Amino acid sequence: MSEVFIICPVRNVDEETKNRISFYVTELEKQGKKVHWPPRDTHQDDPHGINICGENREAIYWADEVHIWFDIASQGSLFDVGMTFAFLRSMNKKIVIINRDQVLLTPHKSFQNVLLKLAG
Repeated sequence: MSEVFIICPVRNVDEETKNRISFYVTELEKQGKKVHWPPRDTHQDDPHGINICGENREAIYWADEVHIWFDIASQGSLFDVGMTFAFLRSMNKKIVIINRDQVLLTPHKSFQNVLLKLAG
């Protein structure tokens, strides 16, 4: 069972972001947490994405916490956020926004506002 699932961009991610997320994952693992990080732990060789979505769904289901590097341009991340939201009704999962300083409240309905509310 994975204690922490990381939602983050996998494709088209810049090197700085990749390094920051990698550092974050390493720090969690130093704390003794088991981390599922999709670029490393989800098989990315699926030409359609169905298996990737299924693997991530299972890992999100079993995770105690979901940590999110929010990137509005990452379709896969938004999909995983939706799956996480679906599980929140029946399971008590802790939500953490990794790059919270970059996620700003908007004056209208938005994914950012939903995440900020869920993360408390």
